[in-house]
Amino acid sequence: MENEDLWKFMIGFRYGVISSVAADGTPQSALVGIAVTPQFEVIFDTLRMTRKYPNLKARPQCSFVIGWGGEQTVQFEGEAEEPEGAELERCQQAYFAVWPDGPSRLSWAGITHFCVKPRWLRFSDFDQSPPQIVELTF
Repeated sequence: MENEDLWKFMIGFRYGVISSVAADGTPQSALVGIAVTPQFEVIFDTLRMTRKYPNLKARPQCSFVIGWGGEQTVQFEGEAEEPEGAELERCQQAYFAVWPDGPSRLSWAGITHFCVKPRWLRFSDFDQSPPQIVELTF
């Protein structure tokens, strides 16, 4: 599987499950709307009052599961950052291309965006025999 094919698989999904770690070490997961850049960055918006916000600010390492139709999925590990300035504009542009209602949420109190830079990802396809497994390290 080429990187472009992997990216096309990922952009076929508008949602992903993000997992972060609370201050007491408790794992916490949430379904979020996502956009994926050609560099495999995962972008999402959230509110600062959510559990994931302080988790990611204190411990930016997180993981995603993207795709769950059949037995094809991407496991993704990366580092979250809350972008600012030109980087925020770049991330919002990518996010709003997938979520055209995103700009309307900018008026919500406490809304913010995260960009998760990939460190490792694995595509698994168990819908075929033998299974196809592709890993990338960044």
